[in-house]
Amino acid sequence: MPEGRAVQQSSICCLSEPDYRRRIAWIEDLTRRALRRRRREGLSLRLVYAPEAADDVRLMVEQEQSCCPSLTFELRQEPDAIAITITVPEAAQASADALFAPFLAGETSRAT
Repeated sequence: MPEGRAVQQSSICCLSEPDYRRRIAWIEDLTRRALRRRRREGLSLRLVYAPEAADDVRLMVEQEQSCCPSLTFELRQEPDAIAITITVPEAAQASADALFAPFLAGETSRAT
């Protein structure tokens, strides 16, 4: 995916339950290792990761694009970090907390 470009996701998750659990565990590990900051504003969640995690963050976005329900991902390389903004469509507003939860599951107190 080109950096800085938003990509609209399909509305159906195609992962099996075991694959979903493995994916969430991998995302939790990435979050624990590399998440520096997070900011939620309504239907958008901005996550900023350490620059050394750039390859893993890109892989996460690529994988999530193929299976995540109706989310838009924007990836941006910054001078000292790599950031993604995940946006939930208005139609899924009631599910926003649940849709964002996997991306924060391994969060530590240092991320604010």
